[in-house]
Amino acid sequence: MSALDTEVLIVGAGPTGLTLALWLVRLGVDIRIIDKSAGPGETSRALAVQARTLEFHRQIGVVDDVLEAGIHLEQLTARTPRKVSAIIPLSRFGEGVSRYAYAFALPQDIHERVLIAHLEEAGVHIERQTELVGFEERDNGVSVTTSRKGVEKTFRTRYICGCDGARSTVRHALGIGFPGGTYDQSFYVADVDGEGEVTRNGMDVCLGSYGFALVMPVRQTGSLRLIGVVPQAHERDPVITFEAISSEIERNTGVAVKALNWFSTYRVHHRVADRFRVGCAFLLGDAGHIHSPAGGQGMNTGIGDAVNLAWKLAAVLQGRAAASLLDTYETERLTFARVLIKSTDQAFKLVSGRSWLLGLWRRYAMAKVISAITRTKIGSRAFFALISQTGIHYRSSALSSGRAGGVQGGDRLPWVPLGQSDNHACLIALDWQVHVYGEVESAFRAAISRLGIPLHRFDWSTAAARAGLVKNTAYLVRPDGHVAIAAGQDAAAFERFIDTFAIKPRHIERPAALRSSTRTAV
Repeated sequence: MSALDTEVLIVGAGPTGLTLALWLVRLGVDIRIIDKSAGPGETSRALAVQARTLEFHRQIGVVDDVLEAGIHLEQLTARTPRKVSAIIPLSRFGEGVSRYAYAFALPQDIHERVLIAHLEEAGVHIERQTELVGFEERDNGVSVTTSRKGVEKTFRTRYICGCDGARSTVRHALGIGFPGGTYDQSFYVADVDGEGEVTRNGMDVCLGSYGFALVMPVRQTGSLRLIGVVPQAHERDPVITFEAISSEIERNTGVAVKALNWFSTYRVHHRVADRFRVGCAFLLGDAGHIHSPAGGQGMNTGIGDAVNLAWKLAAVLQGRAAASLLDTYETERLTFARVLIKSTDQAFKLVSGRSWLLGLWRRYAMAKVISAITRTKIGSRAFFALISQTGIHYRSSALSSGRAGGVQGGDRLPWVPLGQSDNHACLIALDWQVHVYGEVESAFRAAISRLGIPLHRFDWSTAAARAGLVKNTAYLVRPDGHVAIAAGQDAAAFERFIDTFAIKPRHIERPAALRSSTRTAV
């Protein structure tokens, strides 16, 4: 391939594709992003924005707008028929783990609009009503054909990233298997104006023998978002209407619906692709894995895929790392996706299974057990780490080495508050960096300087100790905030790692003229 029209083509402009685009643009990569829809989504069933996602958004400067648009959930109110069974505080249940130590909700459609606004500010416009027709890898790149309103165009890119959902055209073109299955239950999602005993500063989880339902206020409109299991008597209806199931929705949620703004139903699947990469093509988000909504993990996992891949693509494209770095995307994210599918599958059965025993569990025990766990500091932190995705690690990755205290190579860098700031603030550099909590030996400082990697020294503190860090230990931190090396100030170990992957730090951003600053649909 003699010349490239763009470096990365992103297929799909949902949260995963938009996050990938924003990270790549911030890293100076030339991109195009296409989507077959005429505009962003108008409805949404994804609500939870986990702390790890907020940390990623902070790195690229979009977190303030996301927080402004959503709702900081103060509590989760568990309701069983006719009574409140438990109130679980959420405002600081991850205290000491993350800057965003709370539960946060933002409907996916609104979330997308925030990301789109930032992407457009960066000069990148989504090529709407544009479909991927096909692609062929050749000459160290990809020849891509797209179609818009019946007009086909062919262009060249170095990499193609499929963020195009469960029916991914990219995955089908690659012939990658998507094993798994479909749950028996159907789900509804509705946006309504209504009244009832609703927690306006939190989320209600309604539990019963029928399954579960969620009730959450939508900040921008003052409406309520309802999500739940379609009553068994109606799930085989050719068309499931709100009118047919409204009485049961109102009874199960305690919401008296005054007006219906929109309503849809869907089936839930659990599948993981056999591969996340073939040559110059990658799968991300729902194109690679789909699972139950239990725990609010789906959208956040896709965003995690995007961040994991973005900095690796940028480094390889810009000659700052060996091409083998890209192999770690599949090993890290496919491993996590498989673990996630198993855990969400188990959780889903607990909250929606129809056996009489599970019905009793939901009605009389589930909320109380969770409440008891989260009332203890250890239980609360463990529950937060699991749900918030701050506990995700890549310890088995080729990029991970060493252990110091409670931190292993592959772990997310523990969060340490520093007055009004914290040790994650410097991660906005989107670059490799070394952290030392305590004193830096002069020989180690000189060696890291020769490697060209920024070194950040932090005063030792009780907060650092509580986070699991070790005094005077050095941590090599990846651009995505995960620790690559956790070890003593052993310059030779750091040099070997850098040499293995031919890592070079970022220096000067490429001129804006090299970015997709004027591309738009025509």
